[in-house]
Amino acid sequence: MLLVMFVDCTLLPLPTSMDIRGWNEMHPLDGPAWSLFFEYIANILYAVGFRKLSNRVLTVFVLLAAGFLVQLAVFGDRGDMIGGWALDSVQLHIGFARLLFPFFAGILLMRLGKRIHIKGAFGVCSLLLIVALSLPRFGSSQHHWMNGLYEALCIIVLFPIIVAIGAGEKRADGFSIRIARFFGDLSYPLYITHYPLIYIYTAWVIQKRIPPAQGAIWGALLLITAVSIAYASLKLYDEPVRRWLSRRFLTKTA
Repeated sequence: MLLVMFVDCTLLPLPTSMDIRGWNEMHPLDGPAWSLFFEYIANILYAVGFRKLSNRVLTVFVLLAAGFLVQLAVFGDRGDMIGGWALDSVQLHIGFARLLFPFFAGILLMRLGKRIHIKGAFGVCSLLLIVALSLPRFGSSQHHWMNGLYEALCIIVLFPIIVAIGAGEKRADGFSIRIARFFGDLSYPLYITHYPLIYIYTAWVIQKRIPPAQGAIWGALLLITAVSIAYASLKLYDEPVRRWLSRRFLTKTA
């Protein structure tokens, strides 16, 4: 367990033979860290030369990545994009399909400077996300492609539109902007620190056969605890370390 904890701190992936939980995770003690492994790959790709690609070449990569994503979502066995957290061929296929299109499309969208300027951008983006994420799974077990097509359209079409609308918001203040900034700042520390609490809570509920009413109360306390830990991590560790690294390594330009 100590060896797994040490390797997890480096964000290097672990093979399934070292999975001590039995959930086939490349980071058994903090499952969501799998996505950070792929983020490292994206940053390495950007650093080694993809940032220098012309828009025309980058467009080709975007189209290829979109095709790769559609192949998995529409023609795959599950009809969704769930997965990517294990170090095997199936899960790596899912992980790279989830990584490559948003990575290349994000760079191209930034380069092109496409912005959608509409009134109430925060509310519109929120509503679009709520609708997209609230819709049920489409199709039966014999028609997985229907749900895969929906998820592919969300990722390839809808989500870039939401990003363009959000980037087109000209105001830098206001209540909605402060809310968005707060949740944006909190999202990363919450994502990377909450899951060990989920492991403990899940084991307690299942092993002790906790009734729903009691589980709901402790679940609410778990939510408050997770947000508190994330906020403390943001203010006491993340932001101070970022400021120190910026002063230490980023040169000031006149």
